[in-house]
Amino acid sequence: MNLKAQIINTLKAEVVPALGCTEPVAVALACAKARELINNEEISNVNILVSPNIYKNGLCVGIPYTDEVGLQIAGALGIVGGKPEKELQVLEKLGDREIQLAKEMVKRKIVCLEIKDTQEKVYVEVTIQSKQSSAKVIISEKHNQFVYLEQNGTVLLNSMINETLEKVNVSELYRTSIFEIIAAIESIDWQELAFLLDGLEMNAQVAKAALENSMGMGVGRGFLDNMNKGILSDDLINYAMMLTAAGADARMSGAPIPVMSSNGSGNHGLTAILPIAAYQKKFDATKESYARALAISHIVTGYIKHYTGRLSALCGCGVAAATGASVAIAWLMGADEEKINGTIKNMVANIAGMVCDGAKVGCALKLATAAATAIQSALLAMQCVIVPAKNGIVGLTAEESIKNLGQLGIEGMTVTDDVILGIMQNMQ
Repeated sequence: MNLKAQIINTLKAEVVPALGCTEPVAVALACAKARELINNEEISNVNILVSPNIYKNGLCVGIPYTDEVGLQIAGALGIVGGKPEKELQVLEKLGDREIQLAKEMVKRKIVCLEIKDTQEKVYVEVTIQSKQSSAKVIISEKHNQFVYLEQNGTVLLNSMINETLEKVNVSELYRTSIFEIIAAIESIDWQELAFLLDGLEMNAQVAKAALENSMGMGVGRGFLDNMNKGILSDDLINYAMMLTAAGADARMSGAPIPVMSSNGSGNHGLTAILPIAAYQKKFDATKESYARALAISHIVTGYIKHYTGRLSALCGCGVAAATGASVAIAWLMGADEEKINGTIKNMVANIAGMVCDGAKVGCALKLATAAATAIQSALLAMQCVIVPAKNGIVGLTAEESIKNLGQLGIEGMTVTDDVILGIMQNMQ
């Protein structure tokens, strides 16, 4: 497959709408699929096993249509009203009756949740039983990827046996230099990328909702109030902070508003897109330019996630999505190869230590920091202010710096992830 086709196929697979935080949504999706396999029979027991990273990101985040947090209510909602064909929008348009049924199911302790001892970052296993039937569903590697389906003891799907082989095959796209990828994006007929503009509008609307209403911690509103008072200037950095934080305010509080996700995460989608929306508000450019910039942002996000992992002890919004946005903004400013690489080096040097302590309303603060750093790194690179090679984990090239970042996240922070999860569990 040629490079242009790989880019377009990757964007279509990884840039999709999601309703609610994707970790509880993955649980809801698995539960909805399992329910589908036993038809409409009365359920007596639901067992949910999740990877530590899924557990961490689902522990404190708001669930759409409810005033509750956690994976059990998400699973129950998937069972009583989830639409598996909607994938990451599985919880779309639930009614009051379904919400009440889900809450009663949790209260009656029909839904059991445990952490599975697995090295997989994205892993959800659901077993449902009724008096007459049973079903088992496993999602792995991606939040909407079914790898195992079983109905009444009969295996309908089992792609798990090929997992090891697939992991060994490093994607050709992510072996290509970032500037080569950008050059390919520049040469694609922009109409093939125009669908990405929907995400620009969608995520801007999410941010707008949180700026107009009280949602989450109100971080975005806090920035806006200070800008209106003249305490903060209404410049590109502050505007990007405000928009991106507001998007997280809405999403992390469980607002039932879809966002355009990026590489399996709604917060990644907010961070990859909203700094570009801020740039659009401040500077004129064509739809074609913004479509290409969004493609760059999402692909660079995926490039970094390829090396750091789908879920990690590192905050993917900071180290991956914000870097994608930073590169896109540098590109919009006319950056050449040296400045594109410099933007990435600046991001790796600055924000590599941001840890992920689960999805929750406080993520709005991290997304604000990530958005501000994205603009800052691009602006400095455009002035040839670039962190030199061999400075900390910054390598000779952007690609080497990203690989070093991945090594830090996968090899260096495994214990960190365990400690974070332990702290979170103890506080419960």
